[in-house]
Amino acid sequence: MSGPAPVPVSPLKKSDFHYDLPPELIAQEPLPERSASRLLVVPPAPAPFQDRVFRELPELLQPGDLLVFNDTRVIPARLYGHKSTGGRVEILIERLLGDGEARAQLGVSKSPRPGARVALDAGGEAEVLGRDGEFYRLRFHVAEPLEQWLQRAGELPLPPYIQRTPGAGDAERYQTVFAREAGAVAAPTAGLHFDEPLLQALNARGVQFGHVTLHVGAGTFQPVRADDLSQHVMHSEWLNVGAGLVEQIRRTRAAGGRVIAVGTTVVRALESAAKDGALRPYAGETRLFILPGYRIRSVDALITNFHLPESTLLMLVSAFAGKPRVFEAYAHAIAQRYRFFSYGDAMLLFPREEGRA
Repeated sequence: MSGPAPVPVSPLKKSDFHYDLPPELIAQEPLPERSASRLLVVPPAPAPFQDRVFRELPELLQPGDLLVFNDTRVIPARLYGHKSTGGRVEILIERLLGDGEARAQLGVSKSPRPGARVALDAGGEAEVLGRDGEFYRLRFHVAEPLEQWLQRAGELPLPPYIQRTPGAGDAERYQTVFAREAGAVAAPTAGLHFDEPLLQALNARGVQFGHVTLHVGAGTFQPVRADDLSQHVMHSEWLNVGAGLVEQIRRTRAAGGRVIAVGTTVVRALESAAKDGALRPYAGETRLFILPGYRIRSVDALITNFHLPESTLLMLVSAFAGKPRVFEAYAHAIAQRYRFFSYGDAMLLFPREEGRA
């Protein structure tokens, strides 16, 4: 006699990750001090939430713990120009390709053909070489090496939910204090809360530091278009997990310390480097899409900002701590008037317990 038929698992939907956020909670400016942000500590249920301040992080960590940062550096990736017909063009560079070439999104009324040229407001031209999906391949004809020229001519690409033009202070504040590898078009925002006094306090506490590089691409702002998440194609990002970090993590775990990711980009990088179950050095592309049902094993805790409704980042966080617990924490944060998104406050999340959703 056969047993009961298995109950089919309903596919996850984008709408499963919706929540209502009062617009006034979207942070439009950074706080005067990076580490003055609030920090919501989210242990596994049923332990209560803790409302803390980010500079108190050393009290929440132990000697021998390892904080892993993303050391990518945001480039001034937004440019403006016009076509030969006079139509305005906005360019958002997604990735530098070398030899004066870049992959970019174009804000245009009509798609330009290969060979078309855009006269740049900052001087020089961008030549359209071709198209790859939603991105264009451009060759820049400018007076300096492209990365160097962008530092002078480009505009910092603040996220679309920040309803203002970038100011002088954003060049410093939309960049982590440990940024060193240029290539991102969006900041790894969990790292924005760290300043030098906090790093010194963590070091004095005996907390170790490690780094990955993941260049956050323009795709991070693309909405999930398919409601059936099995149909979503994740954007590609370049990462590097070095041998030195792999050894740091091995030693930390062997000594009983915890590995704490500073941001979802660190989780994505480490999980991509451990795709066969063992963490190994890896440099290259990733399209890894982490959502509930995926077991994150590379980290023991996660520091992250609050993410947009229905976003892939909210799905990743829900995979780590459990969707019910994450949504309970978001409801608490909204009730307590936390500040949301890139310039907002942060959470310290611990993984869901085995057997919990």
